[in-house]
Amino acid sequence: MTARRKLLAVAAMVAVALSLASVADAKGFRRYLSLRQDVESLRERNRTLAAQNEVLKQEINALRKDPVALERAVREELGYVKPGEIVFHLESP
Repeated sequence: MTARRKLLAVAAMVAVALSLASVADAKGFRRYLSLRQDVESLRERNRTLAAQNEVLKQEINALRKDPVALERAVREELGYVKPGEIVFHLESP
């Protein structure tokens, strides 16, 4: 066996030993997998929040440009009524 082959065999053994240590260590490969799962979870949460932001942006644009949408929002949020309207408050038993 030549010196180069011996050096290559030692390097391969060291690499295998380090790989096994990484898998066994809680801060090694298992930690990496856990963090990767956390990243995917956060990306999904970001996608959900981005969709909610888009809906809110559309509502803001509607409130700024559409008087009917603004009137609906004011009536729902503040309970405003037009003169002459009768409001019935129903309570559940």
